[in-house]
Amino acid sequence: MELADKTVGFLLSVISLSIFTYYTFWVVILPFVDGDHFIHKYFLPQEYAILIPVFAGVTLLSLISAFIGYVMLKSKKKKKRA
Repeated sequence: MELADKTVGFLLSVISLSIFTYYTFWVVILPFVDGDHFIHKYFLPQEYAILIPVFAGVTLLSLISAFIGYVMLKSKKKKKRA
């Protein structure tokens, strides 16, 4: 099982590093490259550089809030039964 854990950890690290590198290049370096350069076809428009993280953050906070609410309601029902 230890080899499988190391493999999964390595894959998650590679994926995270790839996403970080892509996003950093997209947000930090790409605005300084000419608009007609061929590299622009590999990246989404700049508006998505803000929209994607905001949408992901709102979704994550919503899921966490729903989970906490569910746990609180479930624990409240258990206290009434006891």
